[in-house]
Amino acid sequence: MALDTLLQEPELRPYLPLLYLAWADGNLGSAERSLIQKRIEAQPWLKPRLRVELETWLDGKPPNASTLAQLRAAIAESVKTLSPRGLHSFSALAESIAALSPQTRDDLNELEQSLGLTTAELQLHAELPESKFTASASFDAKQLQALLDGRFAASRNKVRDFLSDPKNRALYGVDKDTHRKQVFDWLKQLADAGFGALGYPGVTTDDQDGLGPFLATFETLALGDLSLVIKYGVQFGLWGGSVYFLGNDAQRKQYLPKVASLEYPGCFAMSEVGHGSNVADLETTVEWDHEKKKLVLHTPGESARKDWAGNAALHAKFATVFAQLKVGAERHGVHAFVVQLRDDKGEPMPGIRIGDCGHKLGLNGVDNGRIWFDHVELPREALLGRYAEVTENGAYLSPIESPAKRFFTMLGTLVGGRIAVAASGLSAAKMGLSVALRYATQRRQFGATSEPETLLLDYPSHQRRLLPHLAATYAFHFAVDAVREQFLARAPDADSRELEAEVAGIKAATTWHVTQTLQACREACGGQGYLSVNRLADARADTDIFTTFEGDNTVLMQLLAKGLLTGFKKRFSEQGPVRFVANQLRESVALTNPFTSRDTSEETLRDAKHQLSILEFREASLLQSAARRVQKRLGQKEGNSTRTFNEVQEHLLALAQANVDTFTLRAFIDGVEKAGGNEKVVLERLRALYGLTVMERHAAWFFENGVFEPARARAIRRLPAKIFEELLPDVVALTEAFGIPDACLAAPIAFNDPAHPRW
Repeated sequence: MALDTLLQEPELRPYLPLLYLAWADGNLGSAERSLIQKRIEAQPWLKPRLRVELETWLDGKPPNASTLAQLRAAIAESVKTLSPRGLHSFSALAESIAALSPQTRDDLNELEQSLGLTTAELQLHAELPESKFTASASFDAKQLQALLDGRFAASRNKVRDFLSDPKNRALYGVDKDTHRKQVFDWLKQLADAGFGALGYPGVTTDDQDGLGPFLATFETLALGDLSLVIKYGVQFGLWGGSVYFLGNDAQRKQYLPKVASLEYPGCFAMSEVGHGSNVADLETTVEWDHEKKKLVLHTPGESARKDWAGNAALHAKFATVFAQLKVGAERHGVHAFVVQLRDDKGEPMPGIRIGDCGHKLGLNGVDNGRIWFDHVELPREALLGRYAEVTENGAYLSPIESPAKRFFTMLGTLVGGRIAVAASGLSAAKMGLSVALRYATQRRQFGATSEPETLLLDYPSHQRRLLPHLAATYAFHFAVDAVREQFLARAPDADSRELEAEVAGIKAATTWHVTQTLQACREACGGQGYLSVNRLADARADTDIFTTFEGDNTVLMQLLAKGLLTGFKKRFSEQGPVRFVANQLRESVALTNPFTSRDTSEETLRDAKHQLSILEFREASLLQSAARRVQKRLGQKEGNSTRTFNEVQEHLLALAQANVDTFTLRAFIDGVEKAGGNEKVVLERLRALYGLTVMERHAAWFFENGVFEPARARAIRRLPAKIFEELLPDVVALTEAFGIPDACLAAPIAFNDPAHPRW
């Protein structure tokens, strides 16, 4: 029984009263010890070595009188320095020493009743002021969580139950091989529980909600170990999803049940070391051998090796391989093929070489690999046949005549993956904000000599550091939800290019936001944020790749901008030049008149319609100017589309960002309208803060274009501070509405301050 360890470790402090009171009568029975041990195992913040330390206090040998006296003195000293509240119960006493989660408070109350403990034995009556951050919130966090969870709440709750199991907590500080093994074991548990089958409605599940439960599962899994969510996405989303979306009925029936059960682990081999985002120019080839009636898959050079394929290094038995198809003398562009990589013993098939990408910045529980093919023979049926077929006579058939349209139709199947990446990244941001904001409501630093030190979140600089990220996280939640609903509602063979463009922009903006948010959270927690046990460091490292996989963000923003130009050209043609210009002029005059540009009233600046009109004006202006620039360059002698788009690239990126800003604010406004009561009030505050933050970010552009006068810009910069004050009492509840189980959050600083100055 090491008393020093008990006193020095912040995670153990809530247990001081428990241990003292349990042993106060000199006897602790085996049933009581078993009950306490069970509760200890369930606590989310406890490191394994600390669980072992606590168990040494429950070995049946009572501590001596001197140790008990020191323990009691430590409790008495600690409650002098913390927030006063009547210590009328055991859990209240424990909370006066270290902030408790709701689940822990319930556990301690149950222990108090089960063990017959009473704080009267301690005769401690210290009192400290109630923190405004622990006061009752102005709204019901459960009601807001129900709104955020949406129509797939049941699927999300099943995942939360899985993540709440102590055995399924996010790992840290383990070697690559251990992490990979654990992640694969978790994946098998998910498959056995039916989570893999959710990905293939009509084949492995009859769920009428389509892919909704699968996407909700993917998003919610990201509250835990991010290597698991990526492994889940590779197996059931990329590998299985490629067969589901690109395969014919026979191929779906052949593969998907075994993909869902994990009998067929697989990978998605699209990217090449020499061609990351440039899928159209992949070098890997598949040629039809008419004599053998076989397709021959080959890696022609080192730049064509398949790279970064998750699952490939260790576990994949199959792969969906993207390659240039050639039948006879005719090239048909990029197609997808199912290829067996390993035999039943796990050895590579003839002609296939597999390597390991090795240790990475993050996501080391995922076995990313690289693959080479040396004239590997495939049956005709290896070609995924929804959009193409090679007959036994060597004829190429496709229901889509245009090679370009066929290519973009096949790539359109990636849209679901981009939504999933954005949503899962956002889950990591929610986790990070939950840790950083809860810590900021407990951690004190500096202050007047004769007074308690100031809580971090009482500092305006700390509020500005975190609260705009909280508002933006809510904003992107509604934006991702909006594109997800559009994706789920689309007809199977509908033209989805507009949706694909919008999803590309939302994926890019959301994952950039995630990276910025987790960095802000890490910095806001100081050295504690740098500790792996507090989850921020690993989350930041793991999500870094989100900005470049499933499409490099900058490339995706260009895709969105080009889609906007296409839509602009179409609207111009439909409305005619006179009507179109008149509509644009009317919008421009409304926003650039002197009254509008100088209006500094709080009511106007917080107004949802006004904020939206300002962002819409910026988007429309950038769209018109981009169209003019492109048209001018294409009209010049020797005008070249590639050169033209390169010359206006920065303008196109600004246009794409403006579109995402507008879309996100509009989605936020729509989301607020779905709320009621005080939940709507607090969401309105977050929406107003988000809109102001975006306007302030682009203040220079608004100055240049006459939308802002100096007084208006100053008002926009100052108003967020008032909204911060309005939000402060609700900050913790706003993180609770994310629905992250305490056992899943599992960051010690989210539950107590490990650096209280009096310890």
